[in-house]
Amino acid sequence: MRKLSALLLSLALVVVMITGCGKANGTDDNATTPTPTADATTDDAVEPTDDATTDDASGTGTAVKTGLAVINDISSSKSAAADEDGLNQTNSTVVAVLVGQDGKILDCKLDVAQTKINFSKEGKLTTPAETVFKSKQELGTDYGMLSASGIGKEWNEQANAFADYVTGKTLDEVKSIAVDEESRPTDADLSSSVTVHINDYLAAIEKAVTNAQEIGAADGDKLGLGIITNMEHSKDATADAAGVAQAYSYYVVTTSDAAGKITSCIVDASQGVVNFDASGSITNDVTVAPQTKNELKDAYGMKQASGIGKEWYEQAAAFAQYTVGKTVDEVKGISISEEGSPTEADLTSSVTVSVDSIIATIEKAVANSAQ
Repeated sequence: MRKLSALLLSLALVVVMITGCGKANGTDDNATTPTPTADATTDDAVEPTDDATTDDASGTGTAVKTGLAVINDISSSKSAAADEDGLNQTNSTVVAVLVGQDGKILDCKLDVAQTKINFSKEGKLTTPAETVFKSKQELGTDYGMLSASGIGKEWNEQANAFADYVTGKTLDEVKSIAVDEESRPTDADLSSSVTVHINDYLAAIEKAVTNAQEIGAADGDKLGLGIITNMEHSKDATADAAGVAQAYSYYVVTTSDAAGKITSCIVDASQGVVNFDASGSITNDVTVAPQTKNELKDAYGMKQASGIGKEWYEQAAAFAQYTVGKTVDEVKGISISEEGSPTEADLTSSVTVSVDSIIATIEKAVANSAQ
């Protein structure tokens, strides 16, 4: 009996040891060395994809470049005559682009601010000083090209057709577009939709693509272009001082994401100036093309008079950067003084210029991005 009891006890101990060892080994293996799945061993699991390495900072898509270009011309301006007012005609060709990683244009916006300010042979402005001028895109059919167009298309229709045509092309491909002696396109795909001169448009597109930089925009963002032009700094001539007919234009390019937040922003401005004497004769060289403030940089001359020691282009860039990540309503809500300068603590050390017109132009650019 004792032998049988001893044998049963030994068998029980063996069963316990086997069961205990099996349970311990199973728990440790599953907790520390799980069997890798087929997906985990693929290259995709351990190597980032191309898209992942080129994502923008927000991670919303592939980073793309935002570009702006302005080409000004005041050469059509003329002095007053006995039976005709003098004229400051400032033509500003403006292009905004988005450029992809492969150098192809992803989107293009094209507009022209054609500003006409008249003055008399007595040296007096005859265009009201409070006038705010519309761009050609804003004028639409009011621009008046339709009746004279051989293809029955208004300027904005032709400009949009040309912008669509260059989308998807590289700069070299755009520069190779065939034109005739009058710089009208001769490509079969274009001649039925575009008969205007495109030399300035080609030059502005080249400039915009060359200027383009990665400043926050991502593939899929909407591109917007806004222009506001006034003549509020114009004045009559006197016996002692020349008159000024000044076309003051603000230009803004924005990109916006699906949530309506600004992902990149560029702000610029230019002053198309014609000086005239008390007899209405122009006194400055109108063959010299005005540069934008971003092009003038330190030559604009604000830094010495600035309380924060910053030039206009530096302040404009700081304000543009401040708008990134904000909706247009949030930008419109930025507090400003009676003079139009920002009063928010985050801005006062970097921006002291008037920003009310800049904000209005940003609002217009974002609104245009939805079109």
